[in-house]
Amino acid sequence: MQVRQSLRRTLLRWIGVAIVAGSLTHGDVASANDRVAELTKMLSSSSNDKARLAAVASLGRLGDKRAMKPLVTALTDPSAQVRMVAAAALGKLGHKAALPLLKTVATDDMDELVRGSAREAAILVAKANQLPDPWPVNVGVAPAKPTKAARKANRAGFGNQPRALENQTELYLVINSSADDSPGKADKTTRQVNAEILRNFLMERFRANPVVTTVAADAKKLSLDERHLDLSVTKLDVVTTSTMVEIDAQLRFAISDSTGKMLSFVSGGAKVQVSRKTFNPKYLPNLRREALEGAMRGLYDKLLLQLRDRSQS
Repeated sequence: MQVRQSLRRTLLRWIGVAIVAGSLTHGDVASANDRVAELTKMLSSSSNDKARLAAVASLGRLGDKRAMKPLVTALTDPSAQVRMVAAAALGKLGHKAALPLLKTVATDDMDELVRGSAREAAILVAKANQLPDPWPVNVGVAPAKPTKAARKANRAGFGNQPRALENQTELYLVINSSADDSPGKADKTTRQVNAEILRNFLMERFRANPVVTTVAADAKKLSLDERHLDLSVTKLDVVTTSTMVEIDAQLRFAISDSTGKMLSFVSGGAKVQVSRKTFNPKYLPNLRREALEGAMRGLYDKLLLQLRDRSQS
């Protein structure tokens, strides 16, 4: 974690220096304006990550307010590097219209470096426009002594809440199946890929969570009951409007015990939107993945809380 944070700080400093160092003087504004359209076209039409990264970096160096729109669009690019540089560039640009999406990316993007870049950019934009800090911190104020009820609420739990810091293993989870059962004409290979996205996402989260084990031997030592999961994509639609292309992913998780008895279900979803003008069909597999993983992130805490409740009943 420390290595990733150090890398993030180094990359963000490098990006910031590059953008500031390349900013154009007043005499170059006309030339910069001519470049915006060219770079925007490159960003929207190229399937090469390096070409799009170069376009985003160049847009950031222009210092032109017209660069905001393509940079905002780049926040949904399939490449994490492109998204990270776009966020940093928007922070330097300082246009308040970019703030809502920067705040969303700062919390929802799947990549830690991108989230960090968007967070710092949002703070810069807020300062540039004399707006409140998006994530205020009470400096120098001693935290209130927790009440008995609060201490009880912070017992071992899951997700990203403070109570998730306890390291007591409480759940033994087995993924029985993962499938894309969504309506539509997706081929077998695509459905298999989508199913693997669900399985791999959850397995990575489970392995990183100290309150969960997927190892039978560990569960036996701790006398943990099995909880089985069947994962399903129930909807994965691509909807095109006059201005946007939207990917809507809906998931359903079935929870059962070791005998196969169904205990409960958890369902939910997420949507990813990109501008129709900049949409490239080649990005669609990456956008589907982003929508599926977004839905998984949204359901993860809910799933584990329900599993824990079932394990204690």
